[in-house]
Amino acid sequence: MGGAREKKVQYFSKLRELLEEYKSIFIVGVDNVSSQQMHEIRKALRGDATVLMGKNTMVRRALRGFLADLPEYEKLMPFVRGNVGFIFTNSDLKTIRDTIVSNVVAAPAKAGAVAPKDVWIPAGNTGMEPGKTSFFQALGVPTKIARGTIEIVSDVRVVETNSKVGPSEATLLNMLDISPFTYGMSVVQVYDNGQIFPSSILDITDDELVGHFVSAINTIASISLAVGYPTLPSVGHSVVNHYKNVLALSIATDYTFEGSEAIKDRLANPDAYAAAAPAAAASSSAAAEEAPAEEEEEESDGDMGMGLFD
Repeated sequence: MGGAREKKVQYFSKLRELLEEYKSIFIVGVDNVSSQQMHEIRKALRGDATVLMGKNTMVRRALRGFLADLPEYEKLMPFVRGNVGFIFTNSDLKTIRDTIVSNVVAAPAKAGAVAPKDVWIPAGNTGMEPGKTSFFQALGVPTKIARGTIEIVSDVRVVETNSKVGPSEATLLNMLDISPFTYGMSVVQVYDNGQIFPSSILDITDDELVGHFVSAINTIASISLAVGYPTLPSVGHSVVNHYKNVLALSIATDYTFEGSEAIKDRLANPDAYAAAAPAAAASSSAAAEEAPAEEEEEESDGDMGMGLFD
């Protein structure tokens, strides 16, 4: 009893130390994860993250004891259930997430296991003797005998996603040497600086965030302009629209201000500006024609110099 109590104290102390040292926590599912996989994941995360496992009852008890000083970690409580663990880090979350979920191993189908995806048996010759046809018939797999062996006529789905694998399905898949599932550590939730969210959030890029932000700003500005209620996103549009109105009023009346003088002058003397435009265009054209001529002269001089040295 004394040894168990001491281990609990040490665990509580370790958990408190990690909560204070790291700002981000991955709550990970470890169903069907082997000890060898755990070792490899710990090794891959060494220096960037710390893995901590423990009984859920002990973890919940420890967290309740810390809530007085660390109330923000109450958000972890609803997710401390099932076969889960914690990975603490201060490094880039997406990089750590990718390292966590990258370690997967193929596994055979086991009776009673829940299938994470559909399982299909492909068409083709199985190489099995005709005496084992009953396994295929029990699952409704169409077969025929070809050259003394069992041949599957067409692809057949024997297990559906989220359904339990039956004994017959497991036996047949193992006989065919089909390992349809992969097992590895999964990320249940991510805690970061007081916020908790699913790991899919980490896949959102900066460009997507900027796009959503700009779209929201445009929506706010449109609504504000439509109802006539000023907001920060609509102020610039309102100023421009009001300026256009004042400019139009100045043009329509005798009232003139600094911003409308040039426009009213253009409207009053269109011929003068029309004559100025071709002159400016001709000037630009002449400058463009002179430039190649100068380049030709320079090239010619260069050729003469080289000729003298030759």
